[in-house]
Parts: sequence; structure tokens; C-alpha cells
Amino acid sequence: MFEMARVRGGLFPCEAEIARLLSQDAKAWAAKAIVLERDGMPRIDPVMGGRYWPAVLAWWNRRYGLSIVEVSQPDGGENLDALK
Repeated sequence: MFEMARVRGGLFPCEAEIARLLSQDAKAWAAKAIVLERDGMPRIDPVMGGRYWPAVLAWWNRRYGLSIVEVSQPDGGENLDALK
């Protein structure tokens, strides 16, 4: 399993860093990421500007049968006015 210390860019590395970690060419990764997102790979977080690396790693582990825990993705903003 990858150690967090090896991930340049912290918890939300840039796409080039994710490509490097997955042994992919950055240009090829851009096309592959679009296809993999359709299968549930975590998308780029609009606030942080990158993919949450632990969720990406968990997704790959599930894809290859190394985990039984399902990680949920953020579903959008909360409407706290609905509680009134």
C-alpha cells in the first residue's frame, strides 16, 4: 500500500502526481481517468482542485478485491434549512 509521505501534494495531489503514482503517462492518464470515473473512481473535488488520494487508493483496492469497505463520495452541499 502507498504511504502518504510518498504522495507529493498531500491529500489532494495534482493529476500529474496521480498519474506518476499509478505509473501512467500524464497525457494518457487524462483520458483513462474519464473512463474510470464512469466506474466510480473519485472525481476531482471542486473545492480542493484534486482527487482525494485515500479515496482513489481505496477505489483501486476495491476494484482488485483488496477491500470490503465501500467509501462514499460527497453528494453535494447540505440544506440545513430543511431541518426547520
